[in-house]
This record gives sequence, structure tokens and C-alpha cells, in this order.
Amino acid sequence: MSALRRLVPSMNALLAFESAARCGSFARAAAELSVTPPAVSRMIGRLEDHLGVRLIQRMPTGNTLTESGAILFEGIEKSFRGVEAALREIERRRSDDRSVTLSVSTAFTTHWLMPRFSRFQADLPEIDLRFQLLPGPLGGPVDDVDLGMRFDAFGRDHDVRLLAPEVLLPICTPAYRERLRNGRIPPESEAVINLSSAQPDWSNLVDFNGAFETGHSLAFSDYTIVVQAALLGQGVALGWLSVVAHWLCVGSLVPASTKLRVTGRPCQLVRSRARPLRPAVAAVRDWIAEEVRREISAIDRTYPELELVATMNDLSGRAGATRS
Repeated sequence: MSALRRLVPSMNALLAFESAARCGSFARAAAELSVTPPAVSRMIGRLEDHLGVRLIQRMPTGNTLTESGAILFEGIEKSFRGVEAALREIERRRSDDRSVTLSVSTAFTTHWLMPRFSRFQADLPEIDLRFQLLPGPLGGPVDDVDLGMRFDAFGRDHDVRLLAPEVLLPICTPAYRERLRNGRIPPESEAVINLSSAQPDWSNLVDFNGAFETGHSLAFSDYTIVVQAALLGQGVALGWLSVVAHWLCVGSLVPASTKLRVTGRPCQLVRSRARPLRPAVAAVRDWIAEEVRREISAIDRTYPELELVATMNDLSGRAGATRS
């Protein structure tokens, strides 16, 4: 760079020459650089005097590059492309500082995050979310994402934020529950909405008066559809609290019974320690954790008969047990 300073009178002269060579005239170059055409001509003239060669042939019909001018323009063009690429990379990285990639289930995204997304944008307007959506069970590494919701155990090479123990409970619409309680749904019409190969077994969480043998069931491989079917009043579904908490808070879904199951598995946000903890990642992690805490408290106040908070606090002695 020190040699370049000796070879050219100023960087402005190079900018003026590149613009005039690319635009084909001093007038268009002047408009691009927000100066006058004589100013462009003077800067290029000083550059030519400094180099001792003519770079641009001034003609009444337009300007053309000399051989020396063509050589210089080719070198400047390559250099400017490199500078432009570097600036775009800086902009991309600056944008990435505002982006957080989540590895979560489609059901969590659809039924938990999207209903409160306007609040997320209001609380963290400077952050953009990107998603790695998992249609099936949550699992797999989190090395290529900023945060992943997982139930698995992780070692010291991962940072883990516990959200809540895994809680299952039967859910349905208020109208469907009322019809069940009043006996207005014949046993043969009672419906169970299940997740294919759901584990653990949850069939003892609700009393269907034998409906598991005489009623009918709907089974879906995508939990997003399980919850949607419950919202449409098609029957009683298995409710993962980490997904359906919003619908319980707003009353679109209600517990179908006072039974719940705490599996002992932790629902948690996990990140690889190999990735730096950027402020945006920490903000998203803390926001989700606070939303979960707030909604569990709200559900506990609305349905005290579930003893949700007490059950969670007493998880160590009740893991995997079913409470009536």
C-alpha cells in the first residue's frame, strides 16, 4: 500500500479514472461522483502527469482508453471487485449478528412461537429468526445452529438452559369437553387423536368409559396436525405442554381431565460451546425461557386442580409417575 501511495497522486484520482473509463464520459463520471466534469478532467490529468502517460484519449465523439489506460482500468476493476466482495461479506456478517437460527419442531413453531411472534418482534425488533424445522421427534446435533430445543442429555461441550420438565396431558376444545362430561357424545363416537408411535403411553390419562376399545382414533405422524385436529374439535389429543401451552393460556384448548404425566425428561434449549454466545442468541434464549416460565404460571393459576407448578417442583420424586 505504501508503494501505491508513491505511484498515484491520490485515491480520488483512481476513483475518477475508473468511473470515467467505465461510464465512457467525464460528464457521466461527474454525475456518479457528485462533482463537476472539469473536476474529473483535472484529477485524471494529474494522474496522467504523475504517471507520464496518456490514459484517456479525449475525442469530440467521446473518450477512449489508451493501451496504458486499458491496463490500469483492468487492474483497478479487479481490485474494486475484491473490495466490493469484502464489503458485502462484512455486511453479511453484520446481518448474521442479528440472525439467530433455531432447531425446533414444526409443531412448536406453528403452535407456540407463531401465536406470540408479534410479541417477539416487539420485544426484540433487531433480531431475525431462521429455522431448522424438524417434522418428527426432536433430536440430533446442534452444531450448525445457534439454539436447539432438545430432550436429550448433553455433555460439557454444550450449554443447556432448562425450560421445563416434559409434561403430557389430554387436551380438547371446551365444547368437546362439555359434551363428554354431559354424555352427549356416544362412546362409539368418542375420538382419540394420537401421534403415531407416541411414547410414553398416555391412554390412562383420560377416562373414556372404554372408548379406547369402542371409539375411534385419528393417528398422525406430524404433531402439528394432531394439535390442529384438537383445535378443530375432532377429539381428545395428547398434549405436550411445551407445544400447546399457548392454546391452554388463551382457552382454545382445555385439559380433558385432571391427570397429567411428567416423564422426567427435560425440555431444554441447547447450544454448542464451540459457537460463540452472541448477544442476539442469549437474548432469544432468555426470551423463550421467560415466556415458558410465565405461561406455566398462567396455566397453573387457570387450572389449579392440575397442580402443575407443584408437580414440576417435585419432579425428582415423581418422575415418570401418573398423578390422579
